[in-house]
Amino acid sequence: MSERSFVMIKPDGVAGGLTGEIISRIERRGLEVVGLKKLSVSREAAEAHYAEHSDKPFFGELVDFITSGPVVMMAVDGRGAIGALRTMMGATNPLNAAPGTVRGDFALDVGQNIIHGSDGEESAARELALHFSEL
Repeated sequence: MSERSFVMIKPDGVAGGLTGEIISRIERRGLEVVGLKKLSVSREAAEAHYAEHSDKPFFGELVDFITSGPVVMMAVDGRGAIGALRTMMGATNPLNAAPGTVRGDFALDVGQNIIHGSDGEESAARELALHFSEL
């Protein structure tokens, strides 16, 4: 079953020159990038994106980090896209991420872990509506 997911290459991934590598991995997996944009996230958009974490102690750090530089946002379509992308990204804590995953290959810190992807159908719908309302 085809589904759509949201992916964001975070400021550390963009600054590290990993955008092309990550897009290439997504496309080689057989998924289709149907929306793509590079931008600096406003504080308001960052707070809306991470609203589910607003009561957690790390919320301010999340917002500060995601607004610290440009990001690349994608809408990605394909069979089992959400699960496939989660597997490709690797564990949230890069120290636990398998080699061959984006985080396992390129990240060392849970606070700056290169990439974000929707963790389910509900979050995908919410994040896509927030960042790709035109699709």
